[in-house]
Amino acid sequence: VSYILTTRSGNEQQFASMVRRCNAVGVRTYVDVVFNHMAAAHNNLVGTAGSKADADKKDFPAVPYSSYDFNTACSITNYNNVQQVRNCELVGLKDLNQANTYVQDRIVDFLNKLTSLGVAGFRVDAAKHMWPHDLKIIFNRLNNLSTAHGFASNQRPFIFQEVIDMGGEAISKNEYVDLGTITEFRHSDSIGKVFRGKDQLRWLSNWGTAWGFLPSDRALIFVDNHDNQRGHGAGGADVLTYKQAKKYKMANAFMLAHPFGITRVMSSFAFDNTDQGPPTTDGNTIRSPTFNADSSCSGGWV
Repeated sequence: VSYILTTRSGNEQQFASMVRRCNAVGVRTYVDVVFNHMAAAHNNLVGTAGSKADADKKDFPAVPYSSYDFNTACSITNYNNVQQVRNCELVGLKDLNQANTYVQDRIVDFLNKLTSLGVAGFRVDAAKHMWPHDLKIIFNRLNNLSTAHGFASNQRPFIFQEVIDMGGEAISKNEYVDLGTITEFRHSDSIGKVFRGKDQLRWLSNWGTAWGFLPSDRALIFVDNHDNQRGHGAGGADVLTYKQAKKYKMANAFMLAHPFGITRVMSSFAFDNTDQGPPTTDGNTIRSPTFNADSSCSGGWV
């Protein structure tokens, strides 16, 4: 709906304060940015900051975007059609045209604002659905990280791109490796199979690129993420989550101990259905985590 930094977790000032306090103790913040698309069709959208939009008309005044900033409406029905995957609407979400210089300007402004607040980099949502040459233009225009927040001079934002590539499709993760690191979903799928007993532990002796993974310095690896722990995206029933506690801990321990890849540990909340949101105090304000005596999370957090 907009790029305003107001969510159920707080407003821009509170976000900036959190980032400053994190940087002060050596904890870096990486923002999940969504600029492949805007919200799906609805004529009375209201964002968490109160901004309004008419997605049916591709009218997002809080950015602002108009119908001139989007690709022609079409649906993705064939993942072996490159044009369709990158120019059509992902599950009905209004597909921005990143080749449009005005759209590039808005995206760059948004990302540069975040680095000015002290963030260290970005997870780029749905990178697979954008053209690599357009992403290169956008990334090259980003400012260096802020020395006022303790970063070295000329340090660039760390970028990791969501590119689901399990093979058998027209688009390859290798098209994006020159732009930054990649979310290696094959790792999530494979480690789940191993610790579920579908593959043998002894096969882990050549864990890494021999399993079809990207080179170690380009692979952002994880046991599960916010999508596939809910059955969305890659991996299906083989993905391990907090609900298989013992196997999940074993898989995470192996991942962290093994030298391959850039590791990410999932921090999440309990859910009974895939659309369930995080714990709240009043149905809207997110509840702060609480902790048990053994330092594990409680109150719905895991």
